[in-house]
This record gives sequence, C-alpha cells and structure tokens, in this order.
Amino acid sequence: MMKSSPPMSIELILEIISRLPGDAVARFRCVSKQCESMFATPYFKSLFLTKSLSKPRLLFAIADDGNPKGRGEWCFFSSPQLEDPYEKSSSSALVSAAEFHVKKYFSCGYTDSPEDIQIHHYSNIKYFSCGYNSGLLYLHGCRYQGRPVICNPNTGRYAVLPERYTYRKAYSFFGFDPIEKKYKVLYMAYATGPGDHALLTFGAPADMRWRKIECNTKDPWDDDAHDDYVIVCFDLKSEKFSFIHVERFCRLINFMGKLALIYWEDDFDIYEAATSDLDVDKYLKKKLVADANNELHVWVLEDVAKQDWSKYTYTWSTDKIFFRRHVYIAGVTASGAIVFSMRNYTSKKPFYVFYFNPERNILQSVEIQGFGKGFKNPCSVRTFVNHVEDLHVNDLELPKPFHPPRRATKYSESHKERKRARK
Repeated sequence: MMKSSPPMSIELILEIISRLPGDAVARFRCVSKQCESMFATPYFKSLFLTKSLSKPRLLFAIADDGNPKGRGEWCFFSSPQLEDPYEKSSSSALVSAAEFHVKKYFSCGYTDSPEDIQIHHYSNIKYFSCGYNSGLLYLHGCRYQGRPVICNPNTGRYAVLPERYTYRKAYSFFGFDPIEKKYKVLYMAYATGPGDHALLTFGAPADMRWRKIECNTKDPWDDDAHDDYVIVCFDLKSEKFSFIHVERFCRLINFMGKLALIYWEDDFDIYEAATSDLDVDKYLKKKLVADANNELHVWVLEDVAKQDWSKYTYTWSTDKIFFRRHVYIAGVTASGAIVFSMRNYTSKKPFYVFYFNPERNILQSVEIQGFGKGFKNPCSVRTFVNHVEDLHVNDLELPKPFHPPRRATKYSESHKERKRARK
C-alpha cells in the first residue's frame, strides 16, 4: 500500500507558482476561488515581481504596416535579456528565442468603436510617440489619427485615452510615478500653435481627463547665453518643469538610475534633417551610407543642482553585422550594458540586438529568432530593455478595451470645420 505524500505548504506553492509566466498564473487563478484569492494577495504579487525583476526581458513592438488589412497592426514579442553575454568573441553571434505575446490591430477610422482606433507607426518622433514604463506601452499617432492608447503588451488589454487634439506635432510622453504608483501622460503643446501643455493621470475611466499644466520655470531661451539644445525635465510627483542646458544633439537614457546623454561623434539631429519625412528609416537609407563613425560618447549626470557630468568615450571595431545607421539605442540594462537594436525586421532575414559592455569595451551580437515569416514587408521594430511582468499591472481593471466618449474641443471642432471646408 502506497503512503500518501504530505501536502505542500502554502509558502512552497506560492514559491513555485511565482516562477511561472504571468499568463500561467492567470490560468491558475481560474482553478478555484481559493487559488484566485491566494494568487491575488499583495504578498504573492510582490514575490512574483521580485522573481520577474531578477530575469528582465527585452520587449519588441513590431509595426506591421504591410498586412492585408492595412496599416495599424502591432505584434508584441519578448526574449530573455542577457546580463553577461560576453562569453564568446564579438565575431560570434549568440542566439536568443523570442516569445510571441499578442497581436493588436489598431485600424483606420475616426469613431469610438474598437475597430476604429488608428495607431500608425512613423519612425519620425515628430509625428509619432511611443513609450514604455513599468509593464505598459503608450502609443499616439499624429493629429489626423485616433486617440492615445495605453496597452499591456503581455495580455493585449488596452485603454483608449480621452481625445487631445494635437496641432502639427504629436509631442507626448509616458511616465510612471513609483512612489504613488501612478501612470501619467504629458502632452506638450506646439510652441507656435494653439492649446496648452496638459497632463493626464491614468485611472478610473470616469476620472481620466486632461489637466492644464503651467510651465512654471522661465523660458530656457530667454537667456542670451543659451545653448541650442535643452533637456526639459518634468517631475511626475510635483508636476513642475525644470531645464538642463546641453551642448549638442543627443539622446537620453537611464544609466543605472542616473540620467545620461548618449551620442555618436558624427551624430546630428536626423529628425530635424528629415523634417518633411514621416519615415526616418527611409531617409537614412536614401541619404546616408551604412558605414559611419563608431566613437560613442556617454555623459552621466552626477549632480543635478550643479549639472556636473561624468564624461566617457568608447570606440570599438565592428564586424559585418553591426552597421551604425541600421541600429538605434534601445537602453541600458541593470548591469550597465548599452543595448542597440536593429531598426527593421525583414521576414527570413536575421534580426540582431547588440550588447556593449563599457567597462570591457566589448560588443556582442545576439540574433533574435522567432518573429516568424508572416510579415510581408520590412517592419519597424521598437525595442525596450528591462521589461518585467508585474501582476499589479496585469490585474488593473484599466487596461481593458475602454473607449471614453469623444468630447469636442474648440481645436477639434475647428479641425473638423477645416476638413468640411476642403470637401
């Protein structure tokens, strides 16, 4: 006669389940009311987040503008983020498998139905905003398109934000306040156009609205000794602006918890140069050769008040895979590796990300496999580092298909009148 094994403790069950993917946890919660209660406790959510933080992933948002339905299809994948991928020489590419999460179709149109959200991808940031923060993705197209969308790339659940008419450029930014656990969207009005800066706090549908935000600091260009480029900082908690003057065009990254500037020696403002081009990738293909200067500069802000920077310069020899004009800076891992990603994915052709270790001056290429062969045309890819699953996000009642009623504003009304006048 076989002896029955003693039942596992609750702590052991939680420890085992916390190592599973979020979608598996969701299925376990459907087993019984006891499981639903057990896996929804703050303790388990914190345990799950701790496990997830220990194994961050790369998130890939692929805009398939060549699908049969037309533009507006997005596919989300993720792959393990390698913290120390430098075992082999830089001439040998590692391989990492991508996991498919969900496909979302944000279609053409201008109505309130779910089928008529319109989020077309443009590689020029003057006409398209895309941001990631703490498990959620933010998408917003130009003024002729639909309203901004906040989406959970792991589950596909999303919310459509209230309408905000954008004059000429779609400058908006997505942030997360880790203290108050609130997501916020900052809209920056066009400098010479109508409207005001506005802020929206992501929350219950009835409470979501755009609030006017005053720029409380003196205009950074009032000073005669100003620089051509200025970093505009917005504190999500105090909701106040501040400015940091910089010497040249650059990109901003989170370098191990500190603000950092990163640029190439021969960098220039491609968005200004391609001001009439919605597709910067096509501009680069037409105007620039793939071979370029590989001298990389990184400035890390050590003291905000004094604007004291630590400045580093890196150079390395590359192989036939890494072409600077074909990649962009995706971010920095927790261990300090700078991640570059290819701008586009073409079916049946390899797709690479690159890890650069500043301390060892090593560049390692990693081939990402698993995107599939269903993409008929080259697709734009947005890559984000340090993606983790957070059950606090997955359990939000907000990221579901939610469409607030369209409210006319004097700017949207005048826009519609101009459209009618043209007919």
